[in-house]
Order: sequence, then structure tokens, then C-alpha cells
Amino acid sequence: MEKDQHELYEYARNRIKQKKRLYFHFVLFILGSIFLIVANNLLGFYPETKWWIWAVTIWGFIFVLHIIKVFITDAFMNKNWERTQIDKLIQLQTKKIEKLNADLEKKATTNE
Repeated sequence: MEKDQHELYEYARNRIKQKKRLYFHFVLFILGSIFLIVANNLLGFYPETKWWIWAVTIWGFIFVLHIIKVFITDAFMNKNWERTQIDKLIQLQTKKIEKLNADLEKKATTNE
């Protein structure tokens, strides 16, 4: 397998793992929410307050952050994005070095 094909394979494999973990998190969120509601209402675990609402809301917020990470952040900040950023920085540094070398040569020719 060529290096590029291997990188594409690894990227696809990692994306599948991320999505699989997200779906597992979703199922766990649903089952956990049901358990919290049952624990509060049917089992009588502090029935005077509706604490399960806070727990489910916080967990839901964490789940939304997980969705954002998988489908938004990691979708466009992948290996190709990294390579592009590295290439831009290398090109910028190369231009600066060329400019400094040109300035040094100009200074050297004017001093002679």
C-alpha cells in the first residue's frame, strides 16, 4: 500500500472510530437519561426535587460538544488542512529568508 493510500485509510478508519464513539455516546445518553428519570421519579431518590433535569441538561450539553467535535471541527481540520497550514508557514519562512539574504547581499555590495 502506498503512503498516500495508507494515510487515506488511516484517516477513514479514525473518522469511523469517532463516529462509532459518538453513536455509542448517544445510546448511552438516552439510556442514562431514562435511568436518571426513573431514579428520581419511581425509585424515590430525592423525589422532592427534579435533579434529573439538571443532570440530563449538562450531559446533553457535553453530547452537543461531542457532535461539534466530530462533525464540524474534525471534519475540516484534518490532515489536508494541517498540510496546507504547514505549507503556508514554510512558504512564508522561505520568503522571509530570501528577503533577508537579498538584504544582506545588497548591504554587502554597497559596503564594498
